[in-house]
Amino acid sequence: MKVEINEQKSYLKPEIILRYLITENDEINTLIMCKSSEVGLVVTDYDLYEALGSVKPYDNFKLNKLTKLLEVAELISKGLDKKNKVLKEERVEELRALALKNNNNIKTK
Repeated sequence: MKVEINEQKSYLKPEIILRYLITENDEINTLIMCKSSEVGLVVTDYDLYEALGSVKPYDNFKLNKLTKLLEVAELISKGLDKKNKVLKEERVEELRALALKNNNNIKTK
C-alpha cells in the first residue's frame, strides 16, 4: 500500500525571517530547526533580500541560522532580478518594527 502525503506550504514573510535571524524566538526556531515533513517552508528571494537588508550591524545575527534556513526552505524567485528594486530605509524600519514586536503570533503568507 502506498501512502501519499500532501505537503502543506508555509511562506515565510520577511519580518518572520528577520525575527528568526536576529532574535531567539522558540516558535520560529522550532519551526525551522525541526522542520516537519508535513509542512514545507517557502522563502522568496525578494523576502530574503528584504530580511537580510534589514539586519543592522549591532544585531545578534548568526550566519549559521541563515544557512539552516536555506537548507530547509524552498527558495523561489519572485523577480528580484527585475528592475533593481532598492530596499529603502522606511521599509527596513517597518520590517524591524514587525520583527521585533513583542508578540508570539507567528504568521506566514
